[in-house]
Amino acid sequence: MFNRPSLLDLVDRIRADISSRLAVDDPLRRADMEVYARVHAGSAHGMYGYLDWMVKQLLPDTAEAEYLDRHAAIWLTIPREPAVAATGQATFTIQTGAVIPAGTVLRAFDSVEYQTTADATVVGLTATAPITAVIAGIAGNRASGQTLTLASPISGVQASALGGLLSGGTEIESDDNLRARVLTRIQTPPHGGSANDYVTWAKEVAGVTRAWCYPQELGAGTVTVRFMRDGDVSPIPDAGAVATVLAYINTLRPVTAAVTVVAPVAVPLNFSITLTPGTTTVRAAVQSALADLIARDAVPGGTIMLSHINEAISLATGETDHVLSVPSANVVNTTGNITTLGTITWL
Repeated sequence: MFNRPSLLDLVDRIRADISSRLAVDDPLRRADMEVYARVHAGSAHGMYGYLDWMVKQLLPDTAEAEYLDRHAAIWLTIPREPAVAATGQATFTIQTGAVIPAGTVLRAFDSVEYQTTADATVVGLTATAPITAVIAGIAGNRASGQTLTLASPISGVQASALGGLLSGGTEIESDDNLRARVLTRIQTPPHGGSANDYVTWAKEVAGVTRAWCYPQELGAGTVTVRFMRDGDVSPIPDAGAVATVLAYINTLRPVTAAVTVVAPVAVPLNFSITLTPGTTTVRAAVQSALADLIARDAVPGGTIMLSHINEAISLATGETDHVLSVPSANVVNTTGNITTLGTITWL
């Protein structure tokens, strides 16, 4: 094993080397030899640092973003997943003869902008147009029923439009998620349609963070895939996301497999906790710890262990003691159901 020398060790080494060659027993503090030792040590220390950094780039488990992208380009069919813009539709109130062309810009209350991608379809005094967020990312996702305002007025069109469900917006894939996909590809190579292949294919779709495969769940020759989108407002995928994953898997699956892609059914897990100390900060830490636990352990049809819940609460920063009243036993889900974070009641 190689131990990188510290800057002080390098100074001492070089000083001793120069001293031995010049036969100097007690150099002055400001002697040339002392200056040379420190200058050369600083240069060598910088080179050691660069080599130490380069070694980390050689393997995907320690590589930084630029080199991780190169590893991903070698190993993965789809390297780092790009950010995706949210899409949906908006409904306008209009006067007879009004036209809403493609490219019309609308603005939400938080200044997120959307653009119509086709001319609006007019039915009576309303018009509906497909819209997409101008900037890709999760900021464009929002629940249906929110008001969108025209950035510039259009003759015969009411300034406020009603937004439908806007979904599908995802951030560019994180280093951690990309690293996990690369390591999975290396450790679990493709096998022409194994259960692991379906999980890998599902995760290659932008926004998919977790996936599971259930061979023969619906009978011989069938494959059922469930997945989650933890970066969205709701981690449970909507119908559009399900259709996207199914379409992508259908391009890769064996021709004999009958594939079904479905969203897990959310089963919120509520908690009742007596916490010490019961400050706002500690409560927030406990809530974050429980959310992390559920994201790690929740599996469709799986079990969340009561001991793991207590452990997560105990490990939360600032917690010194707690009493967990609800749940009082392991949380068991039936096929297709998955635990999600519910309401925490602080006793």
